[in-house]
Amino acid sequence: MKAIAKTLLTLTSLLFINACGADNATDYVWRKLALNNTVLLTLPHGKVVIELAPQFSPKHVAQFTELTQQGFYNGTKFYRVIDGFVAQAGPKDGSAKDKSVALLAMESAWQTDKNWSFTPIQKQDLFAQQTGFKDGFALAYQADAKAGQGKGWLTHCPGTLAMARGNEADSASSHFYFVIGQAPRYLDGIMSIFGRVVYGMQHVQAIQRTEVVEGDYAVDHRDFTKIISMQLMSDVPKAEQIHLEVENTESSQFAERVVKRRKRDNAFFYKKPPPVLDVCQIPIRTRRVK
Repeated sequence: MKAIAKTLLTLTSLLFINACGADNATDYVWRKLALNNTVLLTLPHGKVVIELAPQFSPKHVAQFTELTQQGFYNGTKFYRVIDGFVAQAGPKDGSAKDKSVALLAMESAWQTDKNWSFTPIQKQDLFAQQTGFKDGFALAYQADAKAGQGKGWLTHCPGTLAMARGNEADSASSHFYFVIGQAPRYLDGIMSIFGRVVYGMQHVQAIQRTEVVEGDYAVDHRDFTKIISMQLMSDVPKAEQIHLEVENTESSQFAERVVKRRKRDNAFFYKKPPPVLDVCQIPIRTRRVK
């Protein structure tokens, strides 16, 4: 009976997954990640791989990469981790280690010309005229038909990596955060996003929360999750490198998957949801390669 129940549960799970828009992996077109554009974050409980986005935030990527190669983040902790929101890390505020880092000008958006393209997802979502994907990154877009150009910016989907800052726009330096909860899209356009998690998101989600329910005991700083090491993947010994490919969001196969996901054309949906597709609810596939 237990075996039958387990089989039924597996079949039910597969039905649900397929109904939500999953496809056969053989239908995907893959893009290999460059070792010098990925970062290996080692936590006490597992490894995380980050894809950087120099095409959107070149100065933030350059500074983050330089600090990583200096070993700047090694031994620092995630000191602000709020369930359903973000996990923020860096050296203790005001420390000499942080004061030595230059401040960065905001890189929250960029101008586009008439030849710029991306894979569209949804028109008139709550925060933008249009959402879509470019190079695997979720973005928002505002067109200016009269000028023949537009403006794009990356969105705060789960797994997003962005630089923390003070109240002033150009006050980011080294502290960074991952989005670990529901997408805080109200931060779009006012923070500099410069990467995304492509491997090991479960380890990011397992980072010790530092905020507690009112009346509960505070989390001791000694229990905060520590960064064992942060390395550019190209600097990692070859035997320890993690080679990855990600789904190519510029492919026709991806565009077809988006159409299927919007239609929800599956018997599982005995009641059809509205044909609305949140850009943050489209998982971009990753696979390990040798």
